[in-house]
Amino acid sequence: MTVLALGEPTGQGWPQIGELAAALVLCSLIGLERQLRQKSAGLRTHSLVGLGSALFVLISKYGFTDVLVKGEVVLDPSRLAAQIVSGIGFIGGGLIFVRKDIVRGLTTAAVVWVAAAIGAACGAGLPVLAAAVTAAHFLVVYGYPPLVRLVTRNAWGSAGIRVRYLDGQGVLRDILRAVTQRGFSVLEVDTERAASNDERPAIDLVLRVAGRPPAHELVSALAELDGVRSVATVDAGD
Repeated sequence: MTVLALGEPTGQGWPQIGELAAALVLCSLIGLERQLRQKSAGLRTHSLVGLGSALFVLISKYGFTDVLVKGEVVLDPSRLAAQIVSGIGFIGGGLIFVRKDIVRGLTTAAVVWVAAAIGAACGAGLPVLAAAVTAAHFLVVYGYPPLVRLVTRNAWGSAGIRVRYLDGQGVLRDILRAVTQRGFSVLEVDTERAASNDERPAIDLVLRVAGRPPAHELVSALAELDGVRSVATVDAGD
């Protein structure tokens, strides 16, 4: 193994730098997807989690070679890497919010956990597995929602909808009327004043509705109401 003159332990060569680079690239791709979807943990968080996990594994593999003595000092290199799994839970816990019976941030926390695993795989010299899991992430994030909508098209279920509307124009009444007229029932309503540079005050409304019709039809109907500035579905797990 080619070793750079950076210190006593081995494992500081170009192969290890390549493994760190692989972790950075793969986890940055995941972080970019989260950033584009405006999740609480984005590009920087996932990149650093993956890079740090890869480094922890490399430390576990090579960081103690200068103290090993055959027959006297024996270390388990998997112990340090195993702590990544429990340690990453602190970051994931900070991303999960519970308001009443709605859980938010769960998917993002799971993605951070996957990013840590991808970084650990790169550090362990398993780039093919790391790349495969990165591809699987995009399959789950982009491929599963249409599949779920197809399977549950005729099933009764709940959905979250975020609406930004102009305050003081009676828009909330029109929104609730549109929801009930299309066969949905309102389970929960949460409002807060939106941060906006516009002189006209706006309100962010989060509705949790239940019904049988596809939620995207309701979103389209709400977007056409006067005074509504934006409408989007909210994944409770994200």
